[in-house]
Amino acid sequence: MNLIWQAYLRNRGAIIQDGRVVDYGHNAAELESTRSATVVSDLSHFGLIQFSGEDAQSFLQGQLSCDVNQVNASAALYGGYCNPKGRLLASFLIWSQSSSNGGGYVMQLPAELGPGIQKRLAMYVLRAKVKLGDTSDIQIRLGVAGDDAEALVRKNLGQIPASRLGVIQGESASIIRLAQNRFELVVAPEKAPAIWEGLSKDAIPVGASCWDWLEIKAGIPIITPATQEQFVPQMANLEAIGGVSFQKGCYPGQEIVARSQYLGKIKRRMYLANIRPRVSENPVEAGDELFGADMGEQSIGMVVNASPSPDGGFDVLAVIQTSSVEAAVVHWKSLAGPSLEVTPLPYPLS
Repeated sequence: MNLIWQAYLRNRGAIIQDGRVVDYGHNAAELESTRSATVVSDLSHFGLIQFSGEDAQSFLQGQLSCDVNQVNASAALYGGYCNPKGRLLASFLIWSQSSSNGGGYVMQLPAELGPGIQKRLAMYVLRAKVKLGDTSDIQIRLGVAGDDAEALVRKNLGQIPASRLGVIQGESASIIRLAQNRFELVVAPEKAPAIWEGLSKDAIPVGASCWDWLEIKAGIPIITPATQEQFVPQMANLEAIGGVSFQKGCYPGQEIVARSQYLGKIKRRMYLANIRPRVSENPVEAGDELFGADMGEQSIGMVVNASPSPDGGFDVLAVIQTSSVEAAVVHWKSLAGPSLEVTPLPYPLS
């Protein structure tokens, strides 16, 4: 986390641990505001890897599950990076940036994954004209969400993207439209305080877990160290949000990803659900296993992401065996554990 930016946020009441804004002293109220009001959140808990050089596009096209050729100055994409067995090492948001910001492509993923993924990708550069760099502290990212988010971003930054994952490269910030009422702003550190001041006049500052909750409700999977190499992209619904291309050429794990798509129904899928642990139990976390009576003591799934819910308990994204969801109650951690209440995702699955 940029140290000057960190000090700025602390002066405005942020409680920060390990480069992540925990909250502004009112955790429960901030979560309720995230559901019912317009909020602004620092996104420094995500890291950035920049890819520059004349071969950056072709290099990434040969490494990632998404069609990098569709990423340009006005369009971002979700995507995945797989091991040779087709299992996700990372999920990310990728966009290109203007030459004034260094040009090339920027991959956003959890900060704790950044160094390992950068090192692994750098191994495959070989003679390609590509440079990789960590730009996490060079660009400040802010999230704005809520019913008034569009009007607020327009008020403070002018023009905004019209479509989902549209990008506008403005003088003060790059603006990425994540959804109808959710935006990400990518800002130079020297301009971030003024933009934060403008946004926070009408939006409530909230901690990182509130943004995590919004990602969960949007059905966006975020691979973390606890879930690396657990899922092929379709298990995490990555193709449903545009993160997998079945028309592009080879990339690590591509044959297995394609085979999963064309040789039968995906047996595990990601679901949106709520879990209410007992008071004596630990919080729900990514990597927790799930069980169902139809499979006995054999695990039928895993929590991908979890965050406290304003309705109580934890809202989660969980990859679960589809037959078990259809046939039985799904339980957290053991057959005696709390059951999952599955709710509809905001997008269709094929």
